[in-house]
Amino acid sequence: MNAVITGATKGIGRAIAMHLAAKGYQLALCSRNLNDLETLQQELIREHPDLNFYIQAANCADPKELKLFAESVQKHFEFTDVLINNAGLYISSSLFEEDDNVLERQMQTNVYAAHYLCKVFGKQMKHNGKGYIFNICSTASTKPFLNAASYSVTKFALLGLTKVLREELMPHGVKVTAILPGATLTDSWAGTTLPDDRFVSPDDIASSIVNCLNMSAGANVDEIVIRPLRGEI
Repeated sequence: MNAVITGATKGIGRAIAMHLAAKGYQLALCSRNLNDLETLQQELIREHPDLNFYIQAANCADPKELKLFAESVQKHFEFTDVLINNAGLYISSSLFEEDDNVLERQMQTNVYAAHYLCKVFGKQMKHNGKGYIFNICSTASTKPFLNAASYSVTKFALLGLTKVLREELMPHGVKVTAILPGATLTDSWAGTTLPDDRFVSPDDIASSIVNCLNMSAGANVDEIVIRPLRGEI
C-alpha cells in the first residue's frame, strides 16, 4: 500500500507518517524543508528497513513545485492508495486588520494545493475503482475563529471541497474523509504554558486515520471532529 502525505515532517503530518509506516505503508512525503525530510526519511528507514520512503522538497503554495511533486510520485508509485492533504498555513488576524494578501496566501496552501492533488490522484483512484483521500480540515471549518478570519474561510472551503469529492468519487469505490481537529499540540504551540490535556495529540489524529483505513470496504466515514477535552483554546 502506498500513501502520499503533504506537510509530512512536523506535527500531524509526521504522526501520520509514523503510524502508516508502522502499518506497512510505503510513503511519498513532501514539505518545504529538505533537511527535515531527510531526517524523517532516515528515521523511518531505521525503523522499517523493508519499506520504501520517497521524499521531495516542495512548497505546496507553489503550483510548479506541487506539480513536480505529483509527477514524481506517479513515476515512483504505480498506484497511490491513500492521499492525505495535511499541509496548511495559519495566519492569525481579524478580517479588517489583515493585509490584502493574507487570504490569497492561505488559499494557495490550504485549498488550491489540496484541490490540485485531489484531482491528480483522485482521477487515478476513480479509474482503478479504489483509494482513500483524507483532507485535514479544522474545527474552524464549521465555526469561524474570529482571530483567524481568512484562515477560517479557507478551512470552510476545504471542507466544501471534501464534500464535493465524496459525492463524485463514492460511486467509483473511492472514500473521502474530512478530519476536523481542534487545537493540536504541534510546533505552532511551542513555548505554551498550557498543560498537554488542553490539546489534541497529533497521534490521536493519526490513529483516527488508521482506524478509517481498517474499516470494511462498504464503510465511509464522512467527518471526524476531534476537540480538546477541556474545551477549545
